[in-house]
Amino acid sequence: MGNVSTCLWFDGQAEQAARFYTSLVKNSRVLDIVPFGEAGPGEKGSVMVVNFELDGQRFIGLNGGPQFTFDEAISIHVTCDSQQEIDDLWATLTADGGAEGPCGWLKDRYGLSWQIDSRALHEMITSPDQEGAARATRAMLGMKKLDVQALQDAFDGRGAIVN
Repeated sequence: MGNVSTCLWFDGQAEQAARFYTSLVKNSRVLDIVPFGEAGPGEKGSVMVVNFELDGQRFIGLNGGPQFTFDEAISIHVTCDSQQEIDDLWATLTADGGAEGPCGWLKDRYGLSWQIDSRALHEMITSPDQEGAARATRAMLGMKKLDVQALQDAFDGRGAIVN
């Protein structure tokens, strides 16, 4: 069996998006860029495909045209180790036309959805403390960008608890 990767359809912005994404996620890189040839359908020499990796996960950025756009049915999920990492990714991805969404979700300037998650939240919601997990989950459901301290406070039963 060959390699498995995710193909993301862009309208002429595949290289720009790939370079943006690889600048944000650790251990990421553009692998290669494939231009359109004589057969088209794009202009000869313009970017047809960009192959790139985000922390070892392979993606293909395809300049397929305006026929299809992203929706929330697909997203890139990033698990962060700190609030600073969450804050930095959130600010960069929502800038220049991006938009905040609920529960750690956002859309970037290209319309692609991202889940900016927290390793700490995962530990809370998988904890044997089911009541704490429920409190953390309810707190998360009331957030846009995740606030790790508020989640921890909810898990521990401190502070304002979302019911």
